Amino acid sequence: MAPLDRRTFLRAAGISAAAVPLAPGLAGAVTAPADPATQGPQPNGHSRVRTGADVLAAQNFSPLSGTKVGIITNPTGIGADLRSIVDAMHASGAVDIVGVFGPEHGFRGTAQAGESEETYVDPRTGLTVYDAYGATVDKLVGMFTTAGVQTVVFDIQDAGARFYTYIWTMYTAMKAAVAVDANFVVLDRPNPTGGVARGPLMTDAYTSGVGAEAIVQAHGMTVGELAGYLDGEILPTDTDGKQLRKLTVVKMRGWRPSMRYADTGLPWVPPSPNMPTPDTALLYPGTGMFEGLWLSEGRGTTRPFELIGAPDVDYRWAETLAARNIPGVGFREAYFTPTFSKFVGEVCGGVQVQITDPAKLDPIRVAVEMMVAAKALYPGFGWRYDSYDPVRPHWIDKLTGSTRLREQISGGASADEVIGSWRDELSAFDHRRRQYLLYPGRRA
Repeated sequence: MAPLDRRTFLRAAGISAAAVPLAPGLAGAVTAPADPATQGPQPNGHSRVRTGADVLAAQNFSPLSGTKVGIITNPTGIGADLRSIVDAMHASGAVDIVGVFGPEHGFRGTAQAGESEETYVDPRTGLTVYDAYGATVDKLVGMFTTAGVQTVVFDIQDAGARFYTYIWTMYTAMKAAVAVDANFVVLDRPNPTGGVARGPLMTDAYTSGVGAEAIVQAHGMTVGELAGYLDGEILPTDTDGKQLRKLTVVKMRGWRPSMRYADTGLPWVPPSPNMPTPDTALLYPGTGMFEGLWLSEGRGTTRPFELIGAPDVDYRWAETLAARNIPGVGFREAYFTPTFSKFVGEVCGGVQVQITDPAKLDPIRVAVEMMVAAKALYPGFGWRYDSYDPVRPHWIDKLTGSTRLREQISGGASADEVIGSWRDELSAFDHRRRQYLLYPGRRA
């Protein structure tokens, strides 16, 4: 049988078939009445968290009535019934949906990393799905205007890292919403990394699609909290002092910042093909940096961002890292052969990072320790070089926000020295974000 292209696949898929305190900068936050059946411990010992999508669905989407709605979502935008929020809204008849906007990987999720679904008509709903991946503000303004959008709804599971592109799709849409005077609604979901902010701050010279504004590498916020931060702290500098006409965060019920994803009782839908499990998301704010090295970050394997290696790496890396006794992780000597991305068809030696205690895990420290050890062990240690950007040719600089980490590790700095170099900027960011946090409890 001939392989299906994305458009053919989508055609085939359609045939088968209580008041809360407001954080500064937020126009509103929506909650639902307590439901005893969904509160407290469940039979499996886990809490049952209700996402913003579930809270809105419990109200039959009534807060969206009387307005023309554009929805930015992907396969993670589901309710408790596992249906797409778009399909549920459309079937309800209560929401006037005028367009769906697909990010990287697409609305239905048929595209790989760095790809998207082209604009098409969704066969299941008859709605126009616009290709919003990489769209500029002006292009999104054109899409919103063409569709007649009055309210933008954002519902995507984030991975908690600055270089995960969905949050920048959200921010670009926020700027476009300001331009067309549209309301903005975020249906909140858990941050799988928890609530602790970690890592270096982005600098203006190294902004890109994997880090468009000055936040730290692991922001430690839900997308709803981050939207409030962006609206209050950053958006006015990009829109001549303007903020969103109205920002509403539909809050989760039952979520605490100290929760691990397994404690939520929610299903894990991979937000991209290379984010298969919650453990992947826990490591990603750190091991995602290996995209900027000569090492494979495990793309093309079943455990991306957990398997790290290259053809010239041997057992010594795992032994060296194990001796470091890095909190929260262990290192298994591993060999793998990627099916795509770096080193296709070549046997790579390296490690599998095993999470032993999520409460003690600092993924950015883990990755820095791994880089420092690899630099000391292997003469072939090097950084990915992108000739298409001769002014900023090192991808690692875009991922980390400056040349600092690369220069420090290349110069022989220790992991403690590298991590200590951003302590002050991290502390200042953590202080600024606190007024936008929506969920009480220990940030861990």
